[in-house]
Amino acid sequence: MTVTEEITQKLTERFSPSAIEVIDESEKHRGHSGFREGGETHFHVMLRSAEFDGLSRVARHRAVHASLGSDLVGRIHALSLDLAP
Repeated sequence: MTVTEEITQKLTERFSPSAIEVIDESEKHRGHSGFREGGETHFHVMLRSAEFDGLSRVARHRAVHASLGSDLVGRIHALSLDLAP
């Protein structure tokens, strides 16, 4: 399973999103810190879930990181999040 698939699966299981998009943006960072050949280092996630209703931006980010787990987060160099109810 790719990192993109792992992210999608974990976030879908945890947040039952109305919309989710996980984009591997690694190629945009070629030559920069954290880039590895083959990608899967830099991601952008757009996630819409009622679970975020009433949560601050920081609380939303913490919830996403917790649901991904330290093992998966440790394999990602950069994670950009666009989170909303």
